[in-house]
Amino acid sequence: MFLTDDNKKTFKAIILLNEMVNGTHKFQTIANGDDSVLEPLFIELMSKGYVQTAGINYQITAKGQEVFDTFMKRYTEYLKVYDIFSYVDLEKGEFAFARYFDFQSDDAWADFIDDERFDDLRIAVAIFKKVDPAEIVFMSFINEERFDTSSAGWQMDLVSDNEWSEIEEICKTAIKPEEVGEDAMVDIISQGSELMIKLMEDEAEQNKNSNNNGGGGGETIVVEETVPYYEPYYDPYYVSPIWLVPLFLW
Repeated sequence: MFLTDDNKKTFKAIILLNEMVNGTHKFQTIANGDDSVLEPLFIELMSKGYVQTAGINYQITAKGQEVFDTFMKRYTEYLKVYDIFSYVDLEKGEFAFARYFDFQSDDAWADFIDDERFDDLRIAVAIFKKVDPAEIVFMSFINEERFDTSSAGWQMDLVSDNEWSEIEEICKTAIKPEEVGEDAMVDIISQGSELMIKLMEDEAEQNKNSNNNGGGGGETIVVEETVPYYEPYYDPYYVSPIWLVPLFLW
């Protein structure tokens, strides 16, 4: 079993905290309408100090904000470190992302990666690095905007089993490290890490050229500073410490 009850509670709570931090929806302490199905989770979040009451509404606490910030750091690393393993040609040892900057449109890129020769190795890499694979799938769902809090009835979708059953099924059926072999996994992760840093360097160079040609400022410094930050990933066994702490203490 990849998806535990604590996993589900954690992921639901992240969606609620995100809405409280970045969204416009106000969650009232006396829940009404669709929000009523969320009340048990809010009560538990409040009992553990992650949210508090402010007048008639719930609001995130400093403790809750710290949890959310930690998750966002993990999510940023997911996009940089793990997503690169989404499309790998195991026969040729090729990464689709090696050609990411060759395409001029999202549609052209989508056509390229829609090829059965590419396998998704994100779960295999997560398991190899002893990172929770369910959290990796959850992050991929966020990236695909599967949790749309602007749609009618999203609260019921959040507490229903549909999304969570799908995450469990993806974890079960995904390629596992033992199917690839340890030596091959080490080689694949090493190649992916090198490609990741190269892409970041390419992005930094593009931003620098854009700035030199009169583009907006600021981006180059941010990207260039992140490249050394990810250099420990040259070690295929390396895992950032931010993945090693539990988000919530239920």
